[in-house]
Amino acid sequence: MTLEQLRETWDLVVIGGGITGAGVLREAARMGLATLLVERMDFAWGTSSRSTKLVHGGLRYLKEGHLLLTKESVEERERMLDEAPGLVEQISFLMPVYRGASPGKWTLNIGLILYDLMARERQHRFYDAGDFSTLTPHLERKDLAGGFCFFDAQVDDARLVLRLINEAVASGACALNYTTAREILRGHDGRVAGVVIEDTETRERKRLSTRAVINATGAWGENLHPSPERSRHLRPLRGSHLVFPPSVIPIDKAVALVHPSDGRPVFAIPWEGAVLVGTTDVDHREALDREPSITEEEVAYLLEAIQAFFPSLDVSAGRCMATFAGIRPVLSEGNLAPSEESRDYAVWKDRGLVTVTGGKLTTFRRMAWDTLKTAREFLPPVPFAGRNDPVFAPVPGDVPKETFGLSPQTWRRLYGRYGTAADELAGEADAVDLTPIPGTLTLWAELPFVARREQIRHLADLLLRRVRIGLLTPGGGKTYIKRVQKLCESSLPWDRRRWKQEIVDYLELWDRAYSIPGKKR
Repeated sequence: MTLEQLRETWDLVVIGGGITGAGVLREAARMGLATLLVERMDFAWGTSSRSTKLVHGGLRYLKEGHLLLTKESVEERERMLDEAPGLVEQISFLMPVYRGASPGKWTLNIGLILYDLMARERQHRFYDAGDFSTLTPHLERKDLAGGFCFFDAQVDDARLVLRLINEAVASGACALNYTTAREILRGHDGRVAGVVIEDTETRERKRLSTRAVINATGAWGENLHPSPERSRHLRPLRGSHLVFPPSVIPIDKAVALVHPSDGRPVFAIPWEGAVLVGTTDVDHREALDREPSITEEEVAYLLEAIQAFFPSLDVSAGRCMATFAGIRPVLSEGNLAPSEESRDYAVWKDRGLVTVTGGKLTTFRRMAWDTLKTAREFLPPVPFAGRNDPVFAPVPGDVPKETFGLSPQTWRRLYGRYGTAADELAGEADAVDLTPIPGTLTLWAELPFVARREQIRHLADLLLRRVRIGLLTPGGGKTYIKRVQKLCESSLPWDRRRWKQEIVDYLELWDRAYSIPGKKR
């Protein structure tokens, strides 16, 4: 849909196309509100495609005394596991315990007992050193006293955002990427009366009427709405990750480590056929509009942890396949170290402009509800949808074996990412394209399907967010780009010159923001 085709009056306009904005859009659509979402860049361009891919309670929040945040996160984790199989999946975590190191066995056990109580199910077990070494054969054995196994969940964060947006649109909402909210219009009484939006690239503008605007722009939140709390402001914190082939770090369970230099948690996590190592937690002092990237210092920090705990493996920067970095919108009073900051969220109200910022991916649904509750006085008198109703549209539970030649596991994955549209994806594809891209779980057929349906403006949108082969294959998928072009050229309105330029731009972006600093493809 173009700006010219867009209706002029809305019940609600949501600014920001990350997980928070997508959650608000989905809930507003379920309530029957005429809702528009606009995102200045691509959907999930910011933090919501650059997380550690975990849906979790956060054991470290227990240590910091944030019991309520952990409890809410565990409850939301359980709901998403139930509602979105194939997108949110349980993952086993291993946590080694070393003699003389902190945290010790009993401290960890108490935390895991609390974690289990919140989930209402015993989900952890302690193994002695011999059995634990069997579970993680490459782990450092010196002073190993054993370790715990527990469970959390993981997700494709960008596909989570897109599924929420797609299902909201199917329920009557509208969402536009590469569309900037240029101005919030107010009436003579100071109340919100509308917004001016602009296509980020063509500069086409349109004036819209609405009585309610939700600012869900994350780390950019104070650009639209300065904090009403004099001592509490947004503190952009960068979290960076390394991506390795599984041959470099051969693990089939996630491993939770304690960094030897500062005691921070660092994870090694199997994800989508690769292994993620992360994350860092440092102040981000660069411009927020520039694509964030890992620094040499962060690379060295993450490698130090992995090399200390997996000394027998040849883990080096040269064997890293890709990197990515994201900016967390953390609310801060400025007196804590980055890793000690709370991941709570805040909702601010200003005569029709409601800002929600902070928080974490796992609790997006609660954030959406609190935001809409705050905005309710500015909205039409519609009944609120059931707070405990499923946020995701249901998908088939039992899939006939080998339908279209796809295994039940592949169908589960497709339904998780695309909802009921997975049927169309498989039905429209050639059989040769219903096979995985080497080294990933992604099917070739996913590329033309999302190219047709999910507002692709640039090749980076396709390869870094709609599918993730820009992170999961060497060189950002350079080897496969010609096949990508052949599959998608009938689905995208690009001539040969545009394709050539998109490929050049994508590879330059990948070198700058997704490779090891100083290392070229």
